[in-house]
Amino acid sequence: MSAVQSVLVVGTGLIGTSVALALREHDVQVYLADRDPRALRLARELGAGTEWQPGTSADLAVIAVPPRYVAEQLLELQGQGAARHYTDVASVKALPLAQAVRLGCDLGSYVAGHPLAGRERSGPAAARADLFLGRPWAYCPTGDTSPEAVETLLGLIKLCGGEAVRVDAEEHDRAVAVVSHAPHVTASAVAARLAEAPATALNLAGQGVRDVTRIAAGDPGLWTGILSGNALPVAEVLEAVAADLAATASALRATADDGPGMEWVTGLLERGVTGTGRIPGKHGGPPRTYVSVQVLIGDRPGELARLFQVAEAAGVNIEDVRLEHAPGLPLGAAELSVQPQAATALAEALRAHGWHVP
Repeated sequence: MSAVQSVLVVGTGLIGTSVALALREHDVQVYLADRDPRALRLARELGAGTEWQPGTSADLAVIAVPPRYVAEQLLELQGQGAARHYTDVASVKALPLAQAVRLGCDLGSYVAGHPLAGRERSGPAAARADLFLGRPWAYCPTGDTSPEAVETLLGLIKLCGGEAVRVDAEEHDRAVAVVSHAPHVTASAVAARLAEAPATALNLAGQGVRDVTRIAAGDPGLWTGILSGNALPVAEVLEAVAADLAATASALRATADDGPGMEWVTGLLERGVTGTGRIPGKHGGPPRTYVSVQVLIGDRPGELARLFQVAEAAGVNIEDVRLEHAPGLPLGAAELSVQPQAATALAEALRAHGWHVP
């Protein structure tokens, strides 16, 4: 795998700055460039790298700009001899590749890429060096891509802690339409209902609506660019979702009018359970079924630490944790996901240390 000693990151948003921070932990020389001087300055202050000076060449240039600008940026950087090899981190792949062909970019030194990691927050202030740990990182070489360019990108992915996944560009775009882009639009559609919801509804909001709408807090401008770059695959998924929702609405109206039963609704819910069960488990492994142990927890410093100490002493590994706050009260519920065989031992250990386990 090709050694990466210097990298130019063009675009110091969430992903670009996170790449830079991850590389700096491995003492890679990182150069930064951005059309926004404020974002560039903040990334530098965070320790992500030094400002790039034209004429300086790196082993690899990472283009972290919106999808529709990737090819233009690639052409400009190649014209400047900014790096030996080039990649991008845009969340669609067919569009940048097609535009790169039309512009006459050197496809031999370019490998389209996409780390499947992110946050609801954007900008360099939200960047994290560990953002890519264990996360899939798609890369889409073409018949023109040189083996050296692929090896250089694989070296970068390894340094960032990602899991390299080779995939065709068209297949990639169809896949992310299902697992990322359409879910974001769907979450936004649900969240949009809250924009004018009465105060009573908002006061009754629980963890369920927070889970469904969490990703809807993403930057609309950023997501408009992503969705326009993958418009047809996303539209196909949304049409299928809309058809399911319309059929469910019809079934519910029929039921309210003493019509047919809820067979359709039950079938959709069952398909949802099946789909959820197919999502890969921890570390990208096969799906696993965990048992949840709920415990009441005070909204005070150190409570989670004490909770974890009990689990450690009991020899129980907490696979996941979720918190739900009680409105108006200084406490909430922690939901600890553990292996089925460990649930009883954890519950008993928590009770023995004074925790309230329902």
